[in-house]
Amino acid sequence: MILAAGRGNRMRPLTDHTPKPLLRAGGKALIEHQIERLRAAGLTDIVINHAHLGEQIERALGGGDGHGVRIRYSAEGQGKALETGGGIFKALSLLGPGPFLVTNGDIWCDVDYAALSLSEGDLASLVLVDNPPHNPVGDFRLRGDRVSHAGDGEPALTFSGIGIYHPDLFDGCAPGAFPLAPLLRAAMAAGRVGGCHHRGRWVDVGTPERLQALDRMLTEPSPRD
Repeated sequence: MILAAGRGNRMRPLTDHTPKPLLRAGGKALIEHQIERLRAAGLTDIVINHAHLGEQIERALGGGDGHGVRIRYSAEGQGKALETGGGIFKALSLLGPGPFLVTNGDIWCDVDYAALSLSEGDLASLVLVDNPPHNPVGDFRLRGDRVSHAGDGEPALTFSGIGIYHPDLFDGCAPGAFPLAPLLRAAMAAGRVGGCHHRGRWVDVGTPERLQALDRMLTEPSPRD
């Protein structure tokens, strides 16, 4: 599943008329980069949720034939945002009974999706990355392959926005808007969240400046050693 329902307020005015996942870097839309990496990993059945200007996403990608994948959409409308937890919960019927991978539509990452997995008994597996300047304290602690909530002063890593989830993580949830983080913290407290530290490239495309930086990274030749 690709999360593409965010309003992208920090990207305004770029997102006033274009949904954030369709903003371009390296000659293609952010969401196209994601689809290509998912397809390369053999993940060809994709669900995309959308809200703000979501019809543009459907027109641009269609059923996925042009990208060698099958795309279905979970439309959330133009009302109150469902947030990450509520958006995934709404799409569960499209995602099937087994574990599924979720990635934010507004990131760029060179992680190998095919290498990710969910351990037996876990409810989630998260990809963590080094802390960027805009999140210097991080989000979660990683010890071995176990992820937990970091206490005050504890070293932590940043959640990349990429994870594998079991549908049981959402047991007891009701339709509507709710965040994902409390569900993850509850699963962490039960020792049921694994993860890994991705040391490759990751960009949270949260501002026009970061979009420009990503475009330069993808289009300019790499310096010789």
